[in-house]
Amino acid sequence: MRVINLLGWTLEILRRFKSLTYLLWFFGGVFGLHHFYLGRDIQGFLWWCTLGGYVGGWLRDLFFIPEYIRAANHDADYFKRLSEKMRCYRTPPFSTWRFCGTIFVSYLWGSVVHSAIPKEDFAGRSWTGMYIFVPLGCALGVWCVGNIGHEEGAFKWPLLGAYAMYPFYKYYPGEVSFTGMIMASAYAFEWKSKQWRRNIKGRKNILRRTTILMMCGCLYVALWGCNLYFNGTITDAEGDEIPISEVVHHFFTSRWWTQLGQSLQETINFAREHGWREVWKMAVEMLDPHGEQNAYSVLGLDLEANQTMINSKCRQLSKEWHPDKAKDADTKKEAQERFYEIQQACELLSASKAKRRKKNKRSQG
Repeated sequence: MRVINLLGWTLEILRRFKSLTYLLWFFGGVFGLHHFYLGRDIQGFLWWCTLGGYVGGWLRDLFFIPEYIRAANHDADYFKRLSEKMRCYRTPPFSTWRFCGTIFVSYLWGSVVHSAIPKEDFAGRSWTGMYIFVPLGCALGVWCVGNIGHEEGAFKWPLLGAYAMYPFYKYYPGEVSFTGMIMASAYAFEWKSKQWRRNIKGRKNILRRTTILMMCGCLYVALWGCNLYFNGTITDAEGDEIPISEVVHHFFTSRWWTQLGQSLQETINFAREHGWREVWKMAVEMLDPHGEQNAYSVLGLDLEANQTMINSKCRQLSKEWHPDKAKDADTKKEAQERFYEIQQACELLSASKAKRRKKNKRSQG
């Protein structure tokens, strides 16, 4: 640690070392480790989100690390040249590299926000009103790239630019309107907001830095999680796509979950004999993504039961649990829930059997 006086500012800094920076660049550069070490938190977070700026930014850093180190160590000659540049240019000159980065990150973050919103009704309601946050994601991407290094700018202008194009995006959704929203935000920052960062930053509080980065990271991961849960699908052994939200729901009633210990041992033994490709197929079946195994369990039938047995059991249980037979309010509520569960199980198994019969006819024909 050392205390220096630079351009009238008294700063307490930790010296950064070139060898360690290159080591972090090599082993964790695509996740922004070298930028976090140098105190460039925004750029480090962007590298973490984009895997080193789509790898291209990571490779480019190889040639710019000496300059980053001089800036982090508040080198007097470095800041003298920077001051001369600031005097020559009232605002930072246009950078094609930075502007392209602005577009890429804005596109990514806007897409992540868009994809995190359920496309179908969820929990009995529509969530399409949440699309109003998509311009916010685009503007944040623009603002973050614009505030890297010795340049900065207010968040207001890219936000206004994005929302100015939002009506076009809302009523004419697509790549053209989405790209227009990003470009409007980027140009608003470039023309109205961008300026030099004239305040030299001193030593930052490590706890505050870590807290902010962890919160941002959790939010980003949560958005990706919502994307997978609400809009993701997996393909079963028959080639059908099943929403992941349904898979998760059925998982907790599946045989694999209820008999977890035994299932894990069976999986390991099966993998040794047949390989992991077959394990994946078995895992999808055991996860019961369609809910068939749970439906058989609801009806009290074996997995080998035919359609005649299913129909007979459905009639028997529907008659037994019909809500009209209940004598009081409590038993009627229980009967309604049980009756609804039975009806769902019967419909699911009948539809599944019919689908298989059609596939068999097509394959035989």
